[in-house]
Amino acid sequence: MKKKTDVVVVGGGLGGLAVAVLLARGGKKVTLLEKSKHLGGRAHTTEVEGYHFNLGPHALYLGGAAGRVLGKLGVPLPGRSPGEGSFALRGNRLHAMPAGAVSLLMTDLLGAAGKLEFGRVMTGLLKTEAGELEGRSVSGWLDEHVTRAEVREVMEAFFRVSTYCADTSAMAADVAVEQFQLARKGVRYLDGGWSGLVRALAGMAGEAGVEVVGSAKVESVVREAGGIQDRVRGVRLADGTEYEAEAVVVAGGPRDVAALLPGDEVVAGWAAEAKPVKAATLDVGLSKLPKPRALFALGTDRPWYVSVHSAFAKLAPEGGAMVHVAKYLGGAEDSADEAELEGVLDVLQPGWRAHVVTKRCLPGLTVMNALPTRSLEKRPGPRVDHVRGLYVVGDWVGREGLLVDASLASAETVSRLLGTEAGARAA
Repeated sequence: MKKKTDVVVVGGGLGGLAVAVLLARGGKKVTLLEKSKHLGGRAHTTEVEGYHFNLGPHALYLGGAAGRVLGKLGVPLPGRSPGEGSFALRGNRLHAMPAGAVSLLMTDLLGAAGKLEFGRVMTGLLKTEAGELEGRSVSGWLDEHVTRAEVREVMEAFFRVSTYCADTSAMAADVAVEQFQLARKGVRYLDGGWSGLVRALAGMAGEAGVEVVGSAKVESVVREAGGIQDRVRGVRLADGTEYEAEAVVVAGGPRDVAALLPGDEVVAGWAAEAKPVKAATLDVGLSKLPKPRALFALGTDRPWYVSVHSAFAKLAPEGGAMVHVAKYLGGAEDSADEAELEGVLDVLQPGWRAHVVTKRCLPGLTVMNALPTRSLEKRPGPRVDHVRGLYVVGDWVGREGLLVDASLASAETVSRLLGTEAGARAA
């Protein structure tokens, strides 16, 4: 069976939904194909007994591309930014987090000399032009600017929580510094979890006329050989259905793209080069928070993260708490088990085990499809230059942002490119 459309979008995560809505509102006939039964990808939220489980800790960066694109689309962003109750976690002890001038003076995490160096490094970092650091790793940058081990630990912790990446020896310094500067503008935890974004975008897709097909396994991108440049003709599904289209947008990871274009050396190279960023996570629904004022802890000597997201967003029943524990994986820290994560929560919330209603451990969650080891200027796409009409959208694509910011920035770019290119052909 053959069907016709203007654009096929493969993948119904946030990036795929956003590009579908943008294109449909721009007058394109769009078909979105999602392999699973539900939309959202890693933005999926599961509700258990009134507790909203995101796939690990999720935060929307204020000032990032995702907020810009969602705002343009009219997607509501209910929730609040985290604030009080933050600690540094070192040696299984809590310390005041040096997040500002007062807390820096109060903390026992750093000695007098360490506090002076930390203040100098932070001041310089916030003024640094990230583009000037191209070609250096985070570790290399720290080698140049930090002399004290305890200061380095704190700086590495700040880079980890900003980027979700633990491998500072591999991560590009310019990317990490830019993300750190963005994170300083704040984040927001969303009421009801990130499925609220999915529902809003899915509703907008329906209103804009997007045809959404679930449980649709795309087998390959159909293309026609050309002299210098191949041309997209559509996609073929595992059940034999073909969608003919002028453009195909693959909204997924580099391995997803490579699987749809077997034998293509360029996209195979993208997949081979991409090193996924992973985390081990423990999500816990509590009937009561033992220490109501202890809401966040960031490991400095180990790559740990603990946050009570329900203190700032509606994610738990009245009086209950939704707590996320994570270990950023990478470098020497490449694994974690549930017992280790539970031990981290013991430090911030001793006695929590008596109040467990529900919990879930994900020991190897993919956070981002590709660790950025080079400048964002050198990332693939969104246009696939050697195949006319083929585009990619995702957290590993384009020149702007990390995580969902990259996904939605690349979606925005694709919608602009297709509109511009369609206009050029019409002229």
